[in-house]
Amino acid sequence: MTTVKSLEDLKKLRELALEKRKVKTAEGKAQVTVAMGTCGIAAGARETMKAVLDVIEKNNISGIIVSQTGCIGLCEREPIVQVTVGEEPKVTYGKVTPEIARRIMTEHIGEGKIVKENVIPA
Repeated sequence: MTTVKSLEDLKKLRELALEKRKVKTAEGKAQVTVAMGTCGIAAGARETMKAVLDVIEKNNISGIIVSQTGCIGLCEREPIVQVTVGEEPKVTYGKVTPEIARRIMTEHIGEGKIVKENVIPA
């Protein structure tokens, strides 16, 4: 890890971090992360992930990064899906069934409208 010894070092470190962020957002216009811990899988996260991937495949959508993570710590809200579109703040959705996953893909990612009834407040 780089040692910061001056304000100039800190500025350089900040610029590097901002550049990495730009590259990450340039790779995809949106990022969808499905929580796939054991509690999520038991609640139906596999089917939710499959629905997300099906929408992308059926509609031939590009520029969306889909990933999975372990337990987020909100087991009672599983399956959980987190969505980040461009520079917008991350939105965390709970109780995401395959039908709701399709809505999220269409409305949030496609149209820019957050599916408010499934949002987990930050």
